[in-house]
Amino acid sequence: MTDFDVHRARAETPGCAEVVHLNNAGSSLPPARVTDTVVGYLREEALIGGYEQAAATVERMNGVYASAARLVGADPEDIALTDNATRSWQAVFYALPFAAGDRILTAKSEYASNVISFLQIAKRTGAVVEVVENDESGQLDVEDLKRRVDGDVKLIAVSHVPTQGGLVNPAEEIGAVAREAGIPFLLDACQSAGQIDLDVARLNCDALSVTGRKYLRGPRGTGFLYAHPRLRERVEPAMLDLHSASWTAPETYEVDPTAKMFEVWERDHAALHGLGAAIDYALEWGMPAIEARVAALAAKLRDALREIPGVRVHDQGVRQCGIVTFSVAETPSQEVKQRLAAAKINVSVTEATSAQFDFVERGLPPLVRSSVHYFNTEDDIALVVGEVAKLA
Repeated sequence: MTDFDVHRARAETPGCAEVVHLNNAGSSLPPARVTDTVVGYLREEALIGGYEQAAATVERMNGVYASAARLVGADPEDIALTDNATRSWQAVFYALPFAAGDRILTAKSEYASNVISFLQIAKRTGAVVEVVENDESGQLDVEDLKRRVDGDVKLIAVSHVPTQGGLVNPAEEIGAVAREAGIPFLLDACQSAGQIDLDVARLNCDALSVTGRKYLRGPRGTGFLYAHPRLRERVEPAMLDLHSASWTAPETYEVDPTAKMFEVWERDHAALHGLGAAIDYALEWGMPAIEARVAALAAKLRDALREIPGVRVHDQGVRQCGIVTFSVAETPSQEVKQRLAAAKINVSVTEATSAQFDFVERGLPPLVRSSVHYFNTEDDIALVVGEVAKLA
């Protein structure tokens, strides 16, 4: 961690002067250039008009596509800009055809929004939602996944990093299974983009959904979708408009062949320019350097929390990331959050409603979720550990 210029990172993040922000898995503090980009765009728009500003900044918007593509190792035509990761994910999921008996394979750690969509489609079509077992480390068991794959499996959909802990699911191995079987692989990278170095070719995913507000440090209400050409060739989006498709004659239309088939025409241009600034900022630091620092800070926090009597760390997996979840034996997690907030330390609480499969199986209480980023310091870690020790 000594080679990372944390002083610069903090100087370029105004919020660091106000709070100890350990809620980066919720919504991170933006660097000043992201805020300046959004506000600057809005000021220009207010002077010349919304349509006119959009027309004047076409090349800048094209640059956002190029930056998102670079972040995940894709081509710009494989990128759709959206308003969040869930909409990105849903755009692909609801475009896939399902029938009675079709099987959807997912992980025990899967996120609520995704599972609710699975259950809705199962209710509508008679498809079956099937949960793959975990291995001894608590991550998805790739061998169990292989055993379940057959001709009835129509989708493998997994969250790379679940919302409720530091686990990193073995996405590359999952993708290899899906690719060999010819099954679409939908990877939710909501929590991994911005803290883990991603490469869609290495991941072997057909689609990958990303949000701007979390580890990418972009504006809320932004996200993007990666969609491989092999996926785009086999689906038509559930909803289309005059941006995602062209009305070619009174009775005909043509769907955009690029990932823009999953976009809509009206969107927050200022926020998306801010997303581009956030991605460029991350790329300047370098994703391998970010990943190494975030993982090291999280490991330091886990180790320190484990030393406090009455505190239990709940993170699983062979590989772990910047999310650290814990509980305090004598203090409910909501009270821990409130007490930390009084000390100007931001954390969040994750509950069973976000991950029923996992919480129910492990018998988990609501958990304090403390999520570090590269602008956090060892002093931040010491401060939160000291405050938690007072509650144990």
